[in-house]
Amino acid sequence: MRISDRYIGRQVLWSTVFAIIVLSLVLMLGSLFQQIRPLLVEQRIPFGLVARFALNILPFSMMFTIPWGFLSAVLLVFGRLSSEQELTGFRVAGISLPRLAAPVFILAIILSGLCLWLNVDVAPRAKASLDNMIYKEVMKNPKALLDPGAVQSRFSNQKVFVEAKDGDALVGFHMYQTRKANDPNGPTPAYVHAKRVELLVDQTKQQFRLTLDGAYIETKNDKGKYQPAFTGDAKYWFLNFSDSRPKKPRAGVMSADEIHAFVNSLPPQTEKGKIAMQERVKISFLSEITKRYSFSMACLAFAFVGVPLALKTRRQDTSFGLILSMLIAAGYFLSTFIADQFHTTTATAIALWSPNVVCVILGLILFRRARFR
Repeated sequence: MRISDRYIGRQVLWSTVFAIIVLSLVLMLGSLFQQIRPLLVEQRIPFGLVARFALNILPFSMMFTIPWGFLSAVLLVFGRLSSEQELTGFRVAGISLPRLAAPVFILAIILSGLCLWLNVDVAPRAKASLDNMIYKEVMKNPKALLDPGAVQSRFSNQKVFVEAKDGDALVGFHMYQTRKANDPNGPTPAYVHAKRVELLVDQTKQQFRLTLDGAYIETKNDKGKYQPAFTGDAKYWFLNFSDSRPKKPRAGVMSADEIHAFVNSLPPQTEKGKIAMQERVKISFLSEITKRYSFSMACLAFAFVGVPLALKTRRQDTSFGLILSMLIAAGYFLSTFIADQFHTTTATAIALWSPNVVCVILGLILFRRARFR
C-alpha cells in the first residue's frame, strides 16, 4: 500500500465518520420530534424509553446518512487536495487520478456492504421493534394512559381527556367515541362526560372498567345529529388498552422471506378492481426488496461521481459542483417515490436501479474529462 493510499484513505474515512455522525443526529432528532413528541405529551414516557427509541431509529437513518456522508467526505477531501495543489503533485509523480481514487473505491465497497447489512437485516428488525416498544411500556403502567391534561388517542375509536385526578379517581372525564366510515358495525358515535370516574384495571382482559358518577351521554342519531341519551350514574363503561387490533402489513418491517411469504399468501381475486389493487400491493412489497439492494450500492455509485465533481468544483472556484452533487444525492433517494408510480415489478426495478447506473456513467465521463485536464 502506498503512502498516498493511507493518506487519502485516512482523510476520507474520518471525514465520512464525522459526516455520518452529524447527519444521523439531525435525522434522528427530526424523527424523535415527529414521533416521540405526542407520546411524551400523552403518556409522559421515561427518558430510558426515549433513548431506546432513538437507538431503533438510528439504523433506519443510517441507510441514508452513510451514502450521503460518504459523498460529502469525498467532496471535501478531494476538493481540498485539489485547491491546495496536492493532487497536482501526486499526478506529476506519475500517479493517475483513478489510482489516487483507489482508496475511495475500496472504502465505498466496504460501506456498501455495511449498508446492505443494515438495509436487509438490521433496519427491518429495528422498525418492527418500534411498533411494540411503546405498547410494552404502557402495559407496565396502563393508568398512565389516563393522565390529566392531554388528549389520549391510543384507544380504539375513542379519544379521552381528563381534567384532573383525585387519587385513583378521574375528575372531569370527557370521551369522544367515533366510528370509521368503512366500519358500519363499529361503535355508535357518542360523547360522554362525567364529573367523577372510579377506575379499575383488568389486566387479564386489558381494559379499564369505569364507574361514571354524574354522567351525561349524547349519541348520534340517523340524521347525523347528537341528542341526549343518558343522564345520571353509569356502571360500567369499558376502555380497551390492548394492542390486539389487526395491523396493516408493512413491508418495511418484514424480512425478504416474510415479504415473499406474505405475497404468496394473498388470496386470488376475481373482481377487476380487487385484482388491480392486489397487484399494486404485490409490486409495493416486492419493490421493498429491490430498494434495499439498490440503496446499498449508493456508496459505490457516489464514489464514481464524487471525485471528479470535487475537482471540478475547486477548479472553477464555485459551488456549482457541490450543489450538483447534493442534487444528485437527493435525486438518488427520491427515486423511491418515482418507483412507486410504476405498475409492474420490472419498471419498478429499473426505476430503483437507474440512479446507480446514471451515477456510474456520469462519473466515468467526468473521470475521463478530468484525466485530460
